[in-house]
Amino acid sequence: MSVAPAMFRGLSAFPITPADPHGRVDTGALVPLVQRLAAAEVDSVGLLGSTGTYAYLARAERRRAVEAAAGCLGGRVPLIVGIGALRTGDAQDLARDAEAAGADGLLLAPVSYTPLTEEEVFEHFAAVAGATGLPLCIYNNPGTTHFTFSDALLERLARVPGIAAVKNPAPPPAEARARHGALRARVPGTFAIGYSGDWNAADAVLAGGDAWYSVVGGLLPVPALQLLRAAQAGREDEVARWNARFQPLWDLFQELGSLRVVYAAAGILGLCHAEPPRPILPLPPAARQRVAAALEMLDAGDR
Repeated sequence: MSVAPAMFRGLSAFPITPADPHGRVDTGALVPLVQRLAAAEVDSVGLLGSTGTYAYLARAERRRAVEAAAGCLGGRVPLIVGIGALRTGDAQDLARDAEAAGADGLLLAPVSYTPLTEEEVFEHFAAVAGATGLPLCIYNNPGTTHFTFSDALLERLARVPGIAAVKNPAPPPAEARARHGALRARVPGTFAIGYSGDWNAADAVLAGGDAWYSVVGGLLPVPALQLLRAAQAGREDEVARWNARFQPLWDLFQELGSLRVVYAAAGILGLCHAEPPRPILPLPPAARQRVAAALEMLDAGDR
């Protein structure tokens, strides 16, 4: 079994996908966001993740977004593309679209309306992984999909050709080493175990995690990289200092939802002026002021 591609290690930065009220992607606004991440030298760009509102976009718009991002990256930074869909056939089509449009890897969540069984999820992932030649990362996002991957299921999926990594929710810091070690012992050493949930992710990397799949990395790649590099080097004191600076944002992410916060922050920072897709509403002025105050905890040069 080959080693998981480098794109599933390090900082994977997830930008928003600016779009108009009708769901048409604003590629003119998306490209500068992606270019900014490449300039910061993130390890990969995660397009059309939850922060990228993939579930709210039509198939054609998703492909337009991938083409725009791949075109501006030009192979300088790996591009991982979310392909979640309700039907297995649709996810396979989205995987093929992403491959044709220039993606380097895929990210798949078990999107569903009817709760899925473990066997249904296994068959879904095996079918989608076989649809292209691109490596696939399992997206374990129980807060959105209402499905939680057990370590036993991940062990099975890690042996499916084409499935190379998992994006797990980061556990509380006190549990990170034990939880990571338990999964690490069950999957091949070549299988990459990465984490999301920005407020706990650096501690999960300190505990041995391979990657941080980051919401804030798509907004503030420079300080996110500094936090991640400190965690990779095992510098616990430095991780604690950076987490303290980020803590106001972490608090807002958990209270208001990271998607709402990053849309507001992108406007406050002048990166783009877009609203989240309805029915999600923009933050009201009082909450935006709190986001602005949290951003002030990070020096302008760090952004």
